[in-house]
Amino acid sequence: MDLLTELTRTEHDPAVIAQVRALIEQAEKAKQLLAQNDAKLVQHDARLKEKDFKITALTLELAYYRRIRFGSKSEAFSGEQRDLFEETVDADLAAILAELEPPDSALDGAAPKRKRSGAGRQPLPPELERIEYRHEPASCQCDACGKALVLIGEDISEQLDVEPARFFVHRHIRPQYACRACECVTAAPVPPAIIDGGMAAPGLLAWVAVSKYTDHLPLYRIEQIGARQGVSLARSTLAEWIGKIGVALQPLNERLAELLRQRPCLHADETPVRQLDPGKGKTRHAYLWAYRSNNFDEGPPIVVFDYQTGRAGAHARVFLLGWQGQLMVDDYSGYKAMFATGITELACLAHVRRKFFDLHAANGSPIAAEALRRIGLLYAVEQHGSALAAPARLQLRQEQARPALAELHAWLLVAGKTVATGSGTAKAIDYTLRRWPALMRYADSGMLPIDNNPVENVIRPIAVGKKNWLFAGSERAGRRAAAIQTLLATAKLNGLEPLRWLTETLEKLPTCPNSQIDSLLPFAKSTRR
Repeated sequence: MDLLTELTRTEHDPAVIAQVRALIEQAEKAKQLLAQNDAKLVQHDARLKEKDFKITALTLELAYYRRIRFGSKSEAFSGEQRDLFEETVDADLAAILAELEPPDSALDGAAPKRKRSGAGRQPLPPELERIEYRHEPASCQCDACGKALVLIGEDISEQLDVEPARFFVHRHIRPQYACRACECVTAAPVPPAIIDGGMAAPGLLAWVAVSKYTDHLPLYRIEQIGARQGVSLARSTLAEWIGKIGVALQPLNERLAELLRQRPCLHADETPVRQLDPGKGKTRHAYLWAYRSNNFDEGPPIVVFDYQTGRAGAHARVFLLGWQGQLMVDDYSGYKAMFATGITELACLAHVRRKFFDLHAANGSPIAAEALRRIGLLYAVEQHGSALAAPARLQLRQEQARPALAELHAWLLVAGKTVATGSGTAKAIDYTLRRWPALMRYADSGMLPIDNNPVENVIRPIAVGKKNWLFAGSERAGRRAAAIQTLLATAKLNGLEPLRWLTETLEKLPTCPNSQIDSLLPFAKSTRR
């Protein structure tokens, strides 16, 4: 029997009983609240244990990736590495044989650049083949009243489909005719081809090259794609094709480099790649140097990749030997020697912005935030002037960018005195001030770029592809890859579909004289010389 029941049986004041009842109800509520809090604490402890477990797992994973990134990389070849090395040797041998027996001539193709429409579902390209299916109602009579239905419109929907790597055979039949009088035999001649007597049509050769150098598929994966459809494409055969394609396309690569060096302003950057060192069963560093035309220049955009076994600035000097103009680069010291020979240095504002962005992301630095705001004003001016002609762009930069740059410079000088020497903020400010003359040069021209992003954008796909193809099998393989990637990347810059362009080019190459090589470059038809 509880206390409240005992009180109701006595003659106590009802008001006192009501107070006791209220106190008991409050105690019950407090008890329930404590129970709920206990349950929440148990759940909280469980979540903490779960988070601790996740942190431990992530710490171990981080240690694993750090070991891969910074640890020893001198492991012996795996089975897959040996296969990749063997396909490189086959490609190199085929390339050497092709160089010993060069073809008589040299290459083309084009496709219109499709403009991207607004947000949302994109319309399917109108040039794609349409296969129509008509879906009629089960009955032409109304289900409600039984009368005949009348066509009032059509609901049309489209689905995109694909036939991956559809293999087919071109069968060439050449009837042979004989003359009874003189016993001569006549037949249509066999047209010259990239690989005389080979079974690969230009479309197949182009597909293999684009798969390897644009889609970054190693040859063993291409071999597997063919095997799934019952087509035997031996890796050694694929490698021979790649080697011969590389030699055939080399004149175009050299011509693109020649045209690039005629431009007054260039971008330059480099990215590391791994190259096999077969004598030691290891890999070592090599570099893919990239040179790109300026977006404001007249003429089609060009990018040229130059494979070198090191990062010494001499490689850039050799590639640009005799060239004079403005060169947009990062702060790598390898470029510095060229600026004493008449080449004008342009500095990248995006690199400056990146340093302040990292600072702000790390600790919310108010100085970094202010620097980002001021740099944002400069990019806003560039965005406004991107569609203008050079004289109008120069006027805009003089009126808006020049004052903003002067204010940024003055602010940096003051801010640099308020931060600790050697701090991250001080280093970012010192970097900016050290490069200031090169950073502000673009504002005195309507044709110079503000940053090095155009060349970094063409390098980015290759940096992603390195995770697939792992390394270059040899220096020759690296140079071949650079040459083919030069052509395919330039085709993409000019709005051409690489596979279509390369297919048409390989068809025309065997009969195209060297004097017409410019007609074969991967430019849109309206921009070809």
